[in-house]
Amino acid sequence: MQISAPFGYKQVVPFQKTHKVRLLAPGEVPAFASQGGAIPISHSEFVPAGRHYPIVFIGDGKTYSAVAVVGMNTKENLFVRDGRWVGDVYMPAYARRYPFCMAKVNVNQVEQQNRLICVEQSAIDEAGEALFDASGKPTAKWQDFERLLGEYEADLERTRELCAILADYGLLEPFTMQAKLKAEKGGAAMQLGGMYRVAEKNIENLNAAQLKNLVRRGILARIYVHLLSLDHFARLLDLKAAQGNAS
Repeated sequence: MQISAPFGYKQVVPFQKTHKVRLLAPGEVPAFASQGGAIPISHSEFVPAGRHYPIVFIGDGKTYSAVAVVGMNTKENLFVRDGRWVGDVYMPAYARRYPFCMAKVNVNQVEQQNRLICVEQSAIDEAGEALFDASGKPTAKWQDFERLLGEYEADLERTRELCAILADYGLLEPFTMQAKLKAEKGGAAMQLGGMYRVAEKNIENLNAAQLKNLVRRGILARIYVHLLSLDHFARLLDLKAAQGNAS
């Protein structure tokens, strides 16, 4: 059996009731989230994430995923201070579920349909927290984690469907964000590429059945949340400038 660790995780193993796990403190950020410029988001996260971050799509021209952009380069998160997500800003579920995840499992090189609840191996620690009692009954904290994992995994499947439909309908186009800070803020030029956005003009070319499908699946609403969220690149520039002035 081979287990594929999701993006950002190093080595995951199947979670067992006997494991004691070192959990993140409230607001604490896993290392991968504090050192990366984008973090995956799911279908139901478009609205809360869209209030704070630019939402874009990344992919290889065939398959895509939705991410919240949190930095002006691939190795920074402008919303992390002293190892914690800044207050009053939505923290994506991808980071909140850590150190747990739902991982892909391959048996004899065949990917299994069901995913397995796993935990980052380095988080297993005898000094950590027991999530099941001596009789094998789950604690309230584990029940919360299990609910988050299940709901998030189902929501990711809806995100994959959303991205597949956007690609199939020819709505995605590549774009690059280019900007230059004002002279009083350092004057640095920055460029962020490898991203896709919905080409609003292409929506006009859809037929009635396609438009109805977008509305029925809640995709059209998310398209406009995504397009409006792109204005948050200006916020990232301001955060970047403030960070530079503070250093």
